[in-house]
Amino acid sequence: MPSHTQISVTRLQRLIGTPNCPLIVDVCIDEDFNDFPFLIPGAIKVPFKQIHLHAPAWVGQRVIVVCQKGLKLSEGAAAVLRSEGVGAEHLRGGMYAWRDAAAPLVTAGSIPGRDSNGHTVWVTRSRPKIDRIACPWLIRRFIDPAAKFLFVSGSQVNAVAEKFAATPFDVDQVALSHREDSCTFDVMLAHFGLQYEPLAQLATLVRAADTNQHQLAPEAAGLLAVSVGLSRMYQQDLEQLEAGMLVYDALYRWARDAKDEVHDSSVHIGSKQEGSASS
Repeated sequence: MPSHTQISVTRLQRLIGTPNCPLIVDVCIDEDFNDFPFLIPGAIKVPFKQIHLHAPAWVGQRVIVVCQKGLKLSEGAAAVLRSEGVGAEHLRGGMYAWRDAAAPLVTAGSIPGRDSNGHTVWVTRSRPKIDRIACPWLIRRFIDPAAKFLFVSGSQVNAVAEKFAATPFDVDQVALSHREDSCTFDVMLAHFGLQYEPLAQLATLVRAADTNQHQLAPEAAGLLAVSVGLSRMYQQDLEQLEAGMLVYDALYRWARDAKDEVHDSSVHIGSKQEGSASS
């Protein structure tokens, strides 16, 4: 019988990529991690002996602790966190079970270094439309939930990246940008090793809207319209990003759970209408 202090791979995978995803903490020892150098999307790596040092900052959050097999390290670390007032569970079966379920993984070496506060920092051109909203969504939902984004003038992106130790994206002559027929979202998926069908579906839509190839996805014109509309609604790029996060949260759930669903209004024909005089 499953324990209330553990979570299954299936349940955790349903939370990955959503705003309600818990904080995922990988406590694998270096030897195990070197044998399988991947992370669950959004996970941070913390030595198990230091787990108690993080507890004060995690009070009030739901935390999932992961180790190689889901045994002593993760179960013990989760128990330590609970003793410090943190709502913590461990992943049943650990990384082995996650891998065997073909659940999405991130190549650990692809994630840039973090600042003194533990955040990855990214920089791109100001006044975003599509790629420069979709990519931050991808990073926050699958790479680093606490990622920081700097929006600056296009001519200064590379200089700001150097001075502020930020990772540049969606500008010319950087690694994470358009490449042949791929948009930056496509390139990031490949860079991070994210092989996950809902993200592949979303990538096609982003590419179609961002490169004006609307024949690739019938929803592309709608995404373009919403993206341009948001850019007119918000003068502040970070405010626009926060609004755009909801758009891509919805598109992700569509790609994962409902891309074959159609709207059928025929159920109303010949039936009582809600709020009608006869109801």
